[in-house]
Amino acid sequence: MRVTDHCSWLLLLVLLYCCTSVKAQQGINNLWLGGFEDESPPPWGGVNLDFISGSLSLSTMTREIDFVRTNANISSNDGTLLFCTNGAYIGDALGDTMVNGADLNPSDYTSLYAEGLNIPQGCLILPKPESDGIYFLIHGTIDDFAGQNAAYLYLTTVDMSLNGGLGAVTSKNEVLINDLLNVGKITSVRHANGRDWWVFCHKKDTNEFYRLLLTPEGVQVLGTQAIGIVRYGDLGQVCFSPNGTKFAYYWGDGEDLEIFGFDRCNGLFSTPVHIAIEDQNSQGGVAFSPNSRYLYVPSVEDVYQYDTEASDISASMVHIAQWDGFYSPSPPFATLFDIAQLAPDGKVYISTGNGTLHLHVINNPDMQGFDCNIVQHGIELPRYFANSLPNHPNYHLGPVDGSVCDSLGINVGVAEQQNNASVKAFPNPTNGNFQVTYPAHATVGSLNILDAHGKVVYQHRIPQWSTVHAVQLPEQAPGMYHCRLAWGSEKLTTRIVIQE
Repeated sequence: MRVTDHCSWLLLLVLLYCCTSVKAQQGINNLWLGGFEDESPPPWGGVNLDFISGSLSLSTMTREIDFVRTNANISSNDGTLLFCTNGAYIGDALGDTMVNGADLNPSDYTSLYAEGLNIPQGCLILPKPESDGIYFLIHGTIDDFAGQNAAYLYLTTVDMSLNGGLGAVTSKNEVLINDLLNVGKITSVRHANGRDWWVFCHKKDTNEFYRLLLTPEGVQVLGTQAIGIVRYGDLGQVCFSPNGTKFAYYWGDGEDLEIFGFDRCNGLFSTPVHIAIEDQNSQGGVAFSPNSRYLYVPSVEDVYQYDTEASDISASMVHIAQWDGFYSPSPPFATLFDIAQLAPDGKVYISTGNGTLHLHVINNPDMQGFDCNIVQHGIELPRYFANSLPNHPNYHLGPVDGSVCDSLGINVGVAEQQNNASVKAFPNPTNGNFQVTYPAHATVGSLNILDAHGKVVYQHRIPQWSTVHAVQLPEQAPGMYHCRLAWGSEKLTTRIVIQE
């Protein structure tokens, strides 16, 4: 063997080791599921919204589980589905009922909607800290039809090591809270230590938020905080900003919009701002821009943008959209504006409030006013979609560097400095189709791939908080290529070998 050949094989072995060793949690939220009534012909059936490539890819899927508003799922590092839930039961990666996954949320309401609950943010999935393959579901239903409230907040545990890797439920419907609660709106944000999770729901007919803490020891209920306006039996949506410093709550039936500051160290809200929205709408949702500055409020026939960094947030409102009268596929299925979700591609997607074949999209949510580029019914779907946007927190948020709570010596997501070992390309060598994984950042980045002569053969924008990007270079000649990622002055590199 020639020396040059020997060196090439050594290089390949080093690359293979680097790219198949420890991988960070990357594709955990890149797959969204929707669709229902798979037993009927298209356009009924399952639909997947996949962001693993850095942009939206649509596909259809045959699966037993149906989705309406209650929708939560979680994926593996490479974006492969682990399991999902519609609030009535838990589905495994095949779409079938997980072992012991039936009969979530026992109530008359759940019995009536056994195909899936119609509750915004009715279930949340969080990984148990320091326990690989163990996941907690925190969930609820409607327990009182007359009062339109939940009576319980439940905890269910999934162990993915069971049933040949398809997972099984090891405990179910454990009561965390027994009280009158507003329906749904279960949400969470990473603790300032970068490991634990704060979880919240709202007590009905009060201004009190229940505060829970998820740690390696389990879930603790820490009591309530009274702040903001009194909220009665409502639906709507709540949302933390991607950086975890702000929180928004919207229900359009008289209670309207509130924006809070939030301290990830002590789990307390602050500085509430109440904004009355003068329309006649009673539904709607909220979603923040990737840079955590702009807040979007879909409100049935209207969409508003607020600048949360303005001295007068209410006065900063821009009415960016009014329903244009479009139906999908035909009347009476209007494409109105309902719950919203920030996606891994850096765009905000808005459901239509009906089971339709479309979603609305805000293409540039970090831009002010009409520059955000909202496109009504801009996403055409291959299957009916019933407001099934997933309840995904920012899984990639790291510790608050320098705070008194940043005491664990870990970094889940954002870091001031990263080294090249935090970037991986896999598989490596490759036929031209591979994934690049990298740490989440709070700023927009770029990916450039260069050949051995320094020529750029591939360019792509990396949205804030994204962590994985699929690349296709099937036409490139075999050889060594350089992957260069940049976020401002921070630059990271890795190498990829393309073979015939």
